This record gives sequence, C-alpha cells and structure tokens, in this order.
Amino acid sequence: MDFIDLGRQYQLIKDKVDAGIQHVIDSRHFIMGPEIAELEKRLAVFTGRKYCLTCGSGTEALQIPLMAYELQKTDAVFVPSFTFFASAESVNLAGATPVFVDIDSTFNMSIESLEKEIARVLEEGKLTPRGIIPVDLFGRSANYDAILPIAEKYGLFVLEDAAQGFGGSLHGKRNGAFGDVSATSFFPAKPLGCYGDGGAIFTDDEALYNKMKSIRVHGMGSDRYDNIRMGMNGRMDTMQAVVVLAKLDIFEDELKARQEVAAWYTEELADSFVVPETDPEYFSAWAQYTLRAKNAEERAKIIEGMKEKGIPVMIYYPIPLHEQTAYKNLGYGDVKLPYCSQAAKEVFSLPMHPYLKREEVRYICETLKSLI
Repeated sequence: MDFIDLGRQYQLIKDKVDAGIQHVIDSRHFIMGPEIAELEKRLAVFTGRKYCLTCGSGTEALQIPLMAYELQKTDAVFVPSFTFFASAESVNLAGATPVFVDIDSTFNMSIESLEKEIARVLEEGKLTPRGIIPVDLFGRSANYDAILPIAEKYGLFVLEDAAQGFGGSLHGKRNGAFGDVSATSFFPAKPLGCYGDGGAIFTDDEALYNKMKSIRVHGMGSDRYDNIRMGMNGRMDTMQAVVVLAKLDIFEDELKARQEVAAWYTEELADSFVVPETDPEYFSAWAQYTLRAKNAEERAKIIEGMKEKGIPVMIYYPIPLHEQTAYKNLGYGDVKLPYCSQAAKEVFSLPMHPYLKREEVRYICETLKSLI
C-alpha cells in the first residue's frame, strides 16, 4: 500500500502526460516553454488572482516574494512553529528573522499566540514586525478572518503558504487567494503535484508581480544581461508544467474524492481518536489526514503495528521549528509554544489520496483500532 498512490493517478492522465513531454522534447523548449504561460494563466483563473508566477519549488515560491519586500535581519516575520522547515527557512534566506507562533486545535496558526508574539516583539524593540506567513496546514485554510485584520492593524504583509492547502477554500474563496501574496508547491506529494519540484506565486499587486518576475530570473531588467537587483534562478521547467496541466484537468474531481475518503476515515475513527476538525466554511484539500494518539508511547505502538501490516504511517511533524537545531541561535529554549510541542508528540497521518477504495480505508481503520 502506498501512502500517496501516484501510480493510479498516472493511469488516468498517462496519454496527456506522455504526449506533452514528447512535445516538449520535440520542440526543445525545455525552460519557460509556452506551457509555462498556459499554466500560469489557468492557475490564476483557478485561484481568482490577477497574476500567477511559476517557479522551481515551493520554497522558492515563498522566498521570491520575501526577497521582493527587501527585508532586513531586524525585520520579524511571524510563522507557525508546527509546519515544514521551508516556511521559516525562506524568511532567513530572504534576510529576515522568523518569529515562531503556536498553533490551535486545527493545527494552524493560533490567533491568540500571534497577537501575543507581535506584542512581545514590539515590547522588546529588537525586531520590527513586517509580515505574517500563515500556513494552510494539512489542507485546511488558516483563520484569515482573524489574521487579515491583525495584519492591517499592525501594517504587516501577509504571505499565504498554501503548499498543502491548494484546492481548498474558505467561505468559497480559494486557498492561494488570501493576503498580499500567496505561494504553493507542486512537490509530488501535494494535492496538485508534478513529477519533480515546482511552485507558483499569486498576487493581485501588479508592481509586486513585476518585481517578483525580475527576481525569478537573476533580477533581470528590460535586457536579459542588465540585472537591476539581486535575484535567483527560480524558473519552473516546461516538462513539470506539462504534468501539472494534465493533473489540473482532473483536479476538481480529485478534490471531491478526497472529501469522500476523509469522510470514510472520520466515520470509522471518530469514536477512537481525535479526528481532524471540520467546518462547512472550510473546504479542506486534505493533503493529509492527521490523527492524534493519546501520547507518544501509544503513537510509537501504532506506527510499529501498522508497519508490520504493510500500512505506511507518517509523522508531520515530529519536532516544532522553534525546537530544531538550526534555530537554537534564536534563543527559543525558554519560549513555550505548548500546543506545538504537544501535537508533535501525538500526531500521525494515514494514507491519503483520491484513489483509496472504501475497503482499503476500512482495512486501515480496523488495523489501527486493533492496536489500541
């Protein structure tokens, strides 16, 4: 059994993918071919944004807009501590300092903790609050109803990290459409993935879009050999665009199937585990289906038992960012983000993709329940 079965998906799109890749080879437009422009146009329409800019990875999709804001080391960008490393790493790569925020019961940024950390930074006076990076973790939107007014109150930009949430929505508004700018990833395990690395950036701000477009190609100006700012090689290759275009054709159907799979899991497991929170206003892309064990010991027993039965189980994430080695220099040793720390000891994720069958879900759940 696969944690994410890309093989079943490929059988549906094989003809389009194979033909598209062959066309790229024949045309020899390997970098920034016409499929890139087509993909950017379709993704902009999908999210309802004015502009879309593809790039080489989800990390670059975060780093490029942060570079466009011309951040300094004394600038603070607020990031949830319970997420993948890239959400914070991109802040450092852009020259600023991440400030970590706790999560709530949805695994997304805690509004109470966000306001507390902003107040702490202002009181200490060592850093200047500049931005917020909410993460749509496991497929569910962050609480933008509360985050956006806080950003406006303090004059902060909002960069939505929709790497796991792409395809989801809040109040009918697609993830990727929130804040000043947003980013997503096409890593193969994501709800909309390619067969390598890729990413995309979204905004309604024309000036910001043009600046990011320059940064994407070494800070290029009107002439390709006149570079007007520091940038990077952040281009997405054409073959990956072909794959995402083929998957975009079936994406809406896959999102519906993900809802069904998640509902099966919840029906089977709600009496035995703390299942993911749902809300009719939050349409999750269900990048992961994440449960909580009673404690670290029970989780270890579950993972070992599932492994013996050939069922893959993953832990997202075992160590909060503020506790990781790379951030020891920030002095978070005495800072308590209790929900992050507790969740890291208890969470585990089950196989989740649109092609799981009901009998497979039932087998997974029966095996899981037998272990406790």
